[in-house]
Amino acid sequence: MRLLDDQTLERSAVVANRTMNRERGLTGSNGYGRALGLDVLDVLRSRSPARPVVRWLDLCCGTARALIEASHELGDEAEIVGVDLVDFFAGPSRPPRLRLITASITSWEPDEPFDLITCVHGLHYVGDKLGVLSRIPTWLAGDGLFVGDFDMRCIRLEDGSPAGRRLSAVLRSSGFAYDSRRRRITCRSGGGGDLPYRYLGSDDGAGPNYTGQPAVDSYYVFLD
Repeated sequence: MRLLDDQTLERSAVVANRTMNRERGLTGSNGYGRALGLDVLDVLRSRSPARPVVRWLDLCCGTARALIEASHELGDEAEIVGVDLVDFFAGPSRPPRLRLITASITSWEPDEPFDLITCVHGLHYVGDKLGVLSRIPTWLAGDGLFVGDFDMRCIRLEDGSPAGRRLSAVLRSSGFAYDSRRRRITCRSGGGGDLPYRYLGSDDGAGPNYTGQPAVDSYYVFLD
């Protein structure tokens, strides 16, 4: 099998043509609330009184429709940042406290911590998924929360076998919680850090995952 590095993967048709998060809004049957199992506005409004302005980061934000909605709802109470590999953001005008960035989440770094970080289906198309997961919790404020979709079965070892229970145990020890039924991963601030896996590359020919859309398998060596 020919494994792709992240730069090559990001030019793949599977990644470039992804549609999972393109037009998703905050609410409704295809909204962020249903996808993540939480009300984004409620989470942001319940921030600590010590932080007068709440900050939300959405990774792989698509057109950023949900972020634009939230920014209009929250106004000056929130600073919202969206990051996506493709510059295909909605709307010619944007609220002043909304920042949309075209970048790869495998290399992008924020300059301030966030109260909420989300990633709706975006990790399915990332090469070094564990590398991204190890960094996200370090971007959280003291009482911050990360919630994202994550398919454990797309993490493979060098021989092609699933990373399985050992990976589950490693993630738990690093402060992550994983809901295998909903394929949802969460973490509070203080978690994360380097995970004992070395990234080998990715396979964009893995075929559909549980969403029914073609996804990317990521290959690693476990570091004993």
